[in-house]
Amino acid sequence: MLRLKTFLPLIACAGILLAAVAAVVGQIDPDPYLDPLDLTVSEYAVLDRGGATGLAMMALGVGSLALVAGLRAAQAPVGALAERLMLVWGGALLLIAIVPAAAPGLALGAGAQVHRYVSVAAFAVMPVAGALMAARFGRDERWRPVARPLEWLALAGGFGLLAITYVALPGDRVLIGLVERALLGTEVALVGVLAVRLAQLTWPRAVRLPWGARAVRGAAGSRRSRVALG
Repeated sequence: MLRLKTFLPLIACAGILLAAVAAVVGQIDPDPYLDPLDLTVSEYAVLDRGGATGLAMMALGVGSLALVAGLRAAQAPVGALAERLMLVWGGALLLIAIVPAAAPGLALGAGAQVHRYVSVAAFAVMPVAGALMAARFGRDERWRPVARPLEWLALAGGFGLLAITYVALPGDRVLIGLVERALLGTEVALVGVLAVRLAQLTWPRAVRLPWGARAVRGAAGSRRSRVALG
Protein backbone atom coordinates (compact mmCIF):
# COMPACT_ATOMS: atom_id res chain seq x y z
CA MET A 1 0.00 0.00 0.00
CA LEU A 2 2.85 2.36 0.85
CA ARG A 3 4.57 1.55 -2.43
CA LEU A 4 1.39 2.26 -4.40
CA LYS A 5 0.99 5.57 -2.57
CA THR A 6 4.56 6.45 -3.55
CA PHE A 7 4.08 5.58 -7.23
CA LEU A 8 0.73 7.31 -7.74
CA PRO A 9 2.32 10.79 -8.10
CA LEU A 10 4.78 9.33 -10.60
CA ILE A 11 1.96 7.83 -12.67
CA ALA A 12 0.03 11.09 -12.51
CA CYS A 13 2.98 13.27 -13.53
CA ALA A 14 4.07 10.85 -16.27
CA GLY A 15 0.57 10.60 -17.71
CA ILE A 16 0.04 14.36 -17.78
CA LEU A 17 3.50 14.99 -19.26
CA LEU A 18 3.02 12.30 -21.91
CA ALA A 19 -0.35 13.81 -22.80
CA ALA A 20 1.15 17.27 -23.24
CA VAL A 21 4.01 15.95 -25.40
CA ALA A 22 1.72 13.80 -27.55
CA ALA A 23 -0.69 16.70 -28.06
CA VAL A 24 2.14 18.97 -29.20
CA VAL A 25 3.58 16.27 -31.48
CA GLY A 26 0.18 15.78 -33.05
CA GLN A 27 0.09 19.46 -34.03
CA ILE A 28 3.66 19.81 -35.31
CA ASP A 29 3.28 17.94 -38.59
CA PRO A 30 -0.43 17.50 -39.23
CA ASP A 31 -1.93 16.27 -42.47
CA PRO A 32 -2.25 19.19 -44.90
CA TYR A 33 -6.04 19.01 -44.91
CA LEU A 34 -6.32 19.25 -41.11
CA ASP A 35 -6.61 22.70 -39.56
CA PRO A 36 -6.28 22.65 -35.75
CA LEU A 37 -7.81 26.12 -35.57
CA ASP A 38 -11.12 25.03 -37.08
CA LEU A 39 -11.36 21.40 -35.93
CA THR A 40 -12.23 20.40 -32.39
CA VAL A 41 -9.88 18.06 -30.57
CA SER A 42 -12.29 15.16 -31.13
CA GLU A 43 -12.65 15.86 -34.85
CA TYR A 44 -8.91 16.20 -35.18
CA ALA A 45 -8.40 12.87 -33.39
CA VAL A 46 -10.77 11.10 -35.80
CA LEU A 47 -8.99 12.47 -38.87
CA ASP A 48 -5.43 12.30 -37.51
CA ARG A 49 -3.72 9.29 -39.03
CA GLY A 50 -0.86 9.32 -36.54
CA GLY A 51 -3.14 8.88 -33.53
CA ALA A 52 -1.14 11.24 -31.29
CA THR A 53 -4.24 13.12 -30.13
CA GLY A 54 -5.99 9.91 -29.08
CA LEU A 55 -2.88 8.85 -27.18
CA ALA A 56 -2.82 12.23 -25.44
CA MET A 57 -6.42 11.83 -24.25
CA MET A 58 -5.75 8.30 -22.98
CA ALA A 59 -2.58 9.32 -21.12
CA LEU A 60 -4.30 12.35 -19.60
CA GLY A 61 -7.19 10.20 -18.41
CA VAL A 62 -4.91 7.64 -16.76
CA GLY A 63 -2.78 10.37 -15.20
CA SER A 64 -5.85 12.20 -13.88
CA LEU A 65 -7.33 9.08 -12.26
CA ALA A 66 -3.95 8.30 -10.68
CA LEU A 67 -3.91 11.88 -9.41
CA VAL A 68 -7.31 11.44 -7.74
CA ALA A 69 -6.11 8.24 -6.07
CA GLY A 70 -2.90 9.95 -4.98
CA LEU A 71 -4.75 12.93 -3.51
CA ARG A 72 -6.98 10.58 -1.54
CA ALA A 73 -3.98 8.56 -0.30
CA ALA A 74 -2.26 11.79 0.78
CA GLN A 75 -5.46 12.90 2.56
CA ALA A 76 -5.56 16.14 0.60
CA PRO A 77 -8.52 18.39 1.50
CA VAL A 78 -10.09 17.96 -1.92
CA GLY A 79 -13.69 17.55 -0.80
CA ALA A 80 -16.19 14.93 -1.92
CA LEU A 81 -17.76 16.98 -4.73
CA ALA A 82 -14.44 18.06 -6.25
CA GLU A 83 -13.17 14.49 -6.10
CA ARG A 84 -16.25 13.21 -7.93
CA LEU A 85 -15.86 15.90 -10.56
CA MET A 86 -12.24 14.91 -11.11
CA LEU A 87 -13.31 11.28 -11.45
CA VAL A 88 -15.80 12.38 -14.10
CA TRP A 89 -12.98 14.27 -15.87
CA GLY A 90 -10.61 11.30 -15.86
CA GLY A 91 -13.23 8.74 -16.84
CA ALA A 92 -14.59 10.99 -19.58
CA LEU A 93 -11.13 11.40 -21.09
CA LEU A 94 -10.69 7.62 -21.26
CA LEU A 95 -14.10 7.25 -22.88
CA ILE A 96 -13.30 10.03 -25.35
CA ALA A 97 -10.14 8.17 -26.36
CA ILE A 98 -11.99 4.86 -26.79
CA VAL A 99 -15.25 6.00 -28.42
CA PRO A 100 -14.48 8.02 -31.57
CA ALA A 101 -16.33 11.12 -32.62
CA ALA A 102 -18.00 11.50 -36.00
CA ALA A 103 -15.96 13.02 -38.78
CA PRO A 104 -17.03 16.55 -39.78
CA GLY A 105 -19.99 16.54 -42.12
CA LEU A 106 -21.17 13.03 -41.20
CA ALA A 107 -24.31 12.14 -39.29
CA LEU A 108 -23.88 11.45 -35.59
CA GLY A 109 -24.30 7.82 -34.63
CA ALA A 110 -24.93 6.54 -31.11
CA GLY A 111 -21.22 6.37 -30.32
CA ALA A 112 -20.60 9.87 -31.64
CA GLN A 113 -23.48 11.21 -29.55
CA VAL A 114 -21.99 9.63 -26.44
CA HIS A 115 -18.62 11.10 -27.35
CA ARG A 116 -20.10 14.58 -27.75
CA TYR A 117 -21.91 14.67 -24.40
CA VAL A 118 -19.01 13.08 -22.54
CA SER A 119 -16.69 15.70 -24.04
CA VAL A 120 -18.96 18.49 -22.84
CA ALA A 121 -18.97 16.98 -19.35
CA ALA A 122 -15.18 16.65 -19.32
CA PHE A 123 -14.62 20.29 -20.26
CA ALA A 124 -17.26 21.59 -17.85
CA VAL A 125 -16.28 19.85 -14.61
CA MET A 126 -12.64 20.81 -14.15
CA PRO A 127 -13.04 24.60 -13.65
CA VAL A 128 -15.68 23.86 -11.00
CA ALA A 129 -13.46 21.27 -9.32
CA GLY A 130 -10.52 23.68 -9.39
CA ALA A 131 -12.52 26.47 -7.76
CA LEU A 132 -13.75 24.13 -5.01
CA MET A 133 -10.24 22.86 -4.30
CA ALA A 134 -8.72 26.33 -4.31
CA ALA A 135 -11.05 27.40 -1.50
CA ARG A 136 -10.23 24.33 0.60
CA PHE A 137 -6.50 24.31 -0.11
CA GLY A 138 -6.20 27.91 1.04
CA ARG A 139 -7.00 26.72 4.56
CA ASP A 140 -4.46 23.88 4.56
CA GLU A 141 -0.79 24.61 5.21
CA ARG A 142 0.49 21.79 2.99
CA TRP A 143 -1.61 22.75 -0.02
CA ARG A 144 -1.78 26.53 0.42
CA PRO A 145 1.06 27.18 -2.11
CA VAL A 146 -1.11 25.91 -4.97
CA ALA A 147 -4.39 27.49 -3.86
CA ARG A 148 -3.85 30.74 -5.76
CA PRO A 149 -2.65 29.06 -9.01
CA LEU A 150 -5.69 26.78 -8.88
CA GLU A 151 -7.93 29.80 -8.38
CA TRP A 152 -6.53 31.59 -11.42
CA LEU A 153 -6.64 28.46 -13.60
CA ALA A 154 -10.22 27.76 -12.54
CA LEU A 155 -11.14 31.36 -13.42
CA ALA A 156 -9.44 31.03 -16.81
CA GLY A 157 -11.29 27.77 -17.36
CA GLY A 158 -14.59 29.46 -16.56
CA PHE A 159 -13.95 32.15 -19.16
CA GLY A 160 -12.91 29.39 -21.56
CA LEU A 161 -16.23 27.63 -21.04
CA LEU A 162 -18.08 30.83 -21.85
CA ALA A 163 -15.98 31.33 -24.96
CA ILE A 164 -16.44 27.76 -26.25
CA THR A 165 -20.19 27.97 -25.60
CA TYR A 166 -20.45 31.16 -27.64
CA VAL A 167 -18.28 29.85 -30.46
CA ALA A 168 -20.13 26.52 -30.66
CA LEU A 169 -23.63 28.05 -30.70
CA PRO A 170 -24.08 31.61 -32.04
CA GLY A 171 -20.46 32.02 -33.15
CA ASP A 172 -20.80 29.58 -36.09
CA ARG A 173 -17.71 27.57 -34.94
CA VAL A 174 -15.27 30.34 -35.83
CA LEU A 175 -11.83 29.28 -34.53
CA ILE A 176 -13.48 26.62 -32.38
CA GLY A 177 -10.32 24.53 -32.44
CA LEU A 178 -8.22 27.36 -31.03
CA VAL A 179 -10.73 28.15 -28.27
CA GLU A 180 -11.14 24.51 -27.28
CA ARG A 181 -7.39 23.91 -27.16
CA ALA A 182 -6.91 27.00 -24.99
CA LEU A 183 -9.55 25.70 -22.58
CA LEU A 184 -8.02 22.23 -22.56
CA GLY A 185 -4.61 23.78 -21.92
CA THR A 186 -5.83 25.53 -18.77
CA GLU A 187 -7.37 22.29 -17.50
CA VAL A 188 -4.20 20.31 -18.18
CA ALA A 189 -2.25 23.00 -16.34
CA LEU A 190 -4.66 22.67 -13.42
CA VAL A 191 -4.15 18.92 -13.00
CA GLY A 192 -0.44 19.42 -13.64
CA VAL A 193 -0.15 21.84 -10.72
CA LEU A 194 -1.90 19.32 -8.47
CA ALA A 195 0.33 16.46 -9.63
CA VAL A 196 3.54 18.40 -9.03
CA ARG A 197 2.43 19.46 -5.55
CA LEU A 198 1.44 15.88 -4.74
CA ALA A 199 4.89 14.72 -5.81
CA GLN A 200 6.53 17.40 -3.65
CA LEU A 201 4.59 16.24 -0.60
CA THR A 202 5.08 12.53 -1.31
CA TRP A 203 8.81 12.75 -2.02
CA PRO A 204 9.90 15.71 0.16
CA ARG A 205 13.50 14.50 0.49
CA ALA A 206 14.00 14.04 -3.24
CA VAL A 207 12.28 17.27 -4.21
CA ARG A 208 13.61 19.56 -1.48
CA LEU A 209 17.05 18.09 -0.81
CA PRO A 210 19.09 20.89 -2.47
CA TRP A 211 17.40 23.58 -0.39
CA GLY A 212 17.48 21.44 2.76
CA ALA A 213 21.16 20.69 2.31
CA ARG A 214 21.99 24.37 2.03
CA ALA A 215 19.97 25.07 5.17
CA VAL A 216 21.81 22.34 7.07
CA ARG A 217 25.17 23.63 5.91
CA GLY A 218 24.17 27.17 6.87
CA ALA A 219 23.09 26.05 10.33
CA ALA A 220 26.29 24.09 10.80
CA GLY A 221 28.35 27.11 9.74
CA SER A 222 26.46 29.30 12.21
CA ARG A 223 27.16 26.85 15.02
CA ARG A 224 30.86 26.76 14.12
CA SER A 225 30.95 30.56 14.11
CA ARG A 226 29.37 30.72 17.53
CA VAL A 227 31.85 28.19 18.88
CA ALA A 228 34.78 30.15 17.47
CA LEU A 229 33.47 33.41 18.93
CA GLY A 230 32.81 31.74 22.27
